[in-house]
Amino acid sequence: MKTNLLMRIAEHRADFSKGQRAIARFITERYDEAAYMTAFQLGEAVGVSESTVVRFAAEIGFEGYPELQKAVQELVRSRLTTLKRIELTRERMTDDEVLDNILVSDINNLRQTLDALPKETFNAAVADIVSARRVYIFGNGSCRALAGFAHYYLKLLMQNTHLITIGSAAEIFEEMVDIGEQDVILGLSFPRYSSKAVTTLDFARSRNAKVIAITDSQLSPIADYADHLLLAHSDLATVVDSLVAPLSILNALIVAVSLKRIEENRESLETLESIWSRYGVYQALPDSPEDPK
Repeated sequence: MKTNLLMRIAEHRADFSKGQRAIARFITERYDEAAYMTAFQLGEAVGVSESTVVRFAAEIGFEGYPELQKAVQELVRSRLTTLKRIELTRERMTDDEVLDNILVSDINNLRQTLDALPKETFNAAVADIVSARRVYIFGNGSCRALAGFAHYYLKLLMQNTHLITIGSAAEIFEEMVDIGEQDVILGLSFPRYSSKAVTTLDFARSRNAKVIAITDSQLSPIADYADHLLLAHSDLATVVDSLVAPLSILNALIVAVSLKRIEENRESLETLESIWSRYGVYQALPDSPEDPK
């Protein structure tokens, strides 16, 4: 059920016990603190038992407390300001813990993404990219770097690839004026979600283009537009978005497309290599010195 956590709480508020109302108030007013509390810690903070917290999660439609906690964390990532993110990070880790904590979190994001992403969804997205008349790519904010990365490599493999530059809504529509049912758009958005991403994918869907959405949750505002929803875990509320998992998905998409188009691209890639070599586009490493005798 794709319902915002706060809406769930509001819908069930009339049925809450006194203890459950205290839990709801704490989550609503102090969700940044609740996001990383265990059920026991949350109960202790509001003066109820751990079992009351677990029952509260079930009361508002979650299978258990871990699912409720994840919903609170999604709320945090979508609402926290940049300053609040830094302050929350300071509460959770010291300077000496940053490197270990961030890398371990990124590893966990990759592992959870691999476990949860259906291969048939991924393969269907690859097939639509390969067969598309044109492939449009859109990402705003921190996702702009991901969009540029995807465009650079897909352009080598498919000349009909277009990166939508970020401008006003009118300018985005102008770049997509010819999009249609034979085309594909690859859209990326992570908390804090871009309203321009929503507008762009809504327009693409209205023109019957296939939509591939890479985002972090079924609750993401771009998820409803997706023909192929590729979920990448990004469970890290710091000053930066954890984009390791979506970057890895893009790597996989690009590799899969390259394998399907190897014969079509052989001649053009060999030509490119010849041009790059002739004009010294890339700097070669010097020869290794001989081992001293």
